[in-house]
Amino acid sequence: MKSRAAICVGPNRPLEIDLIDVAGPKEGEVLIEIKATGLCHSDYHQIDGSIPSFPYPVVLGHEGAGVVLECGPSVTTVRPGDHVIPVAMPECRQCPNCASGRTNLCLKFFEGGARPTPFSWNGQPLAQYSQVGTFSNFTVVSEINVAKIRADAPFDSACYVGCGVITGIGSAINAAKVTPGSTVIVFGLGGIGLNVLQGARLAGAYKIVAVDTNPRRETIAKQFGATTFVNPRDVNGDIVEHLNALTGGGADFTFECVGNTDLMRQAVETARPGLGVTMIVGAAPTASQFAIQPMSILVGRTIKGAILGDMKTRSGVPKLIDMYMDGFINVDDLITHKLPLERINDGFDMMKKGESIRSVVLF
Repeated sequence: MKSRAAICVGPNRPLEIDLIDVAGPKEGEVLIEIKATGLCHSDYHQIDGSIPSFPYPVVLGHEGAGVVLECGPSVTTVRPGDHVIPVAMPECRQCPNCASGRTNLCLKFFEGGARPTPFSWNGQPLAQYSQVGTFSNFTVVSEINVAKIRADAPFDSACYVGCGVITGIGSAINAAKVTPGSTVIVFGLGGIGLNVLQGARLAGAYKIVAVDTNPRRETIAKQFGATTFVNPRDVNGDIVEHLNALTGGGADFTFECVGNTDLMRQAVETARPGLGVTMIVGAAPTASQFAIQPMSILVGRTIKGAILGDMKTRSGVPKLIDMYMDGFINVDDLITHKLPLERINDGFDMMKKGESIRSVVLF
């Protein structure tokens, strides 16, 4: 079938809007009509070439929501008409990691590149980003990458839950395991960092310090749980010393949500010695390295990383949708722009300038 799509043809080039061909679902696959898709910074890393995870040309997008149109043979967990979110991290429910109960890093994730792409463009194969490619109006994904959600959840909000919300809230609650009464520092207040604030608040953190160089983020940071906002440009002296003084010697939990290696070091150095946990949430450019003094770890700090908040995707996404629909988490206030596909490049421009939190494309 034909599908409108935004195609990334190479690094630092605008996405091209064109018709592509989408093959029908094969064994264990699902055809989905995407209704809405969020623009995530991970997509932009492929656009600017800093993390070229897939070959060009590629259909980006991994934060979508839509309706199942057709199921291939052996699909049992969804059927045509179901409302779903195609997730970048599979959940096969059979591999040792899925069975462990300790991680969402399904081992099938590492086999994703071996799956043939369902997309082609002008007769040539077209890569499918994160095995979902939600910048196409129609996409085909593996059943193990499909989370069924309730039918009354609006697509233009639900799509954001599939990456930004589950990553932020999951990193705080599930991966770091923020405790009641604890102190938290969050570096970077984009679509992920603001959800980390929300997760820390839900977990019962007592003091939540939000750090960002964009002064426009202060109001929404406090709306989502921050008790203190710090703009490093307004700090006289060393930011690490300032934050350690502010938290009485360091925070119980620190989160780096930008993908900046300098901020990663600061996050480690502002975690409390002896018990502080630093979560690396942001994705740094492929060639970058992150250096810290060994003594920073020897004194008892822990450094952790997680993809999608280390939450089970097919199980966790529907629960977060329920929490959103029941008013326990805020999604709507983080979606600042809704755009047609033809304006997708405008959405990424606003992301670069810090003018948006999450833009959503509506098909």
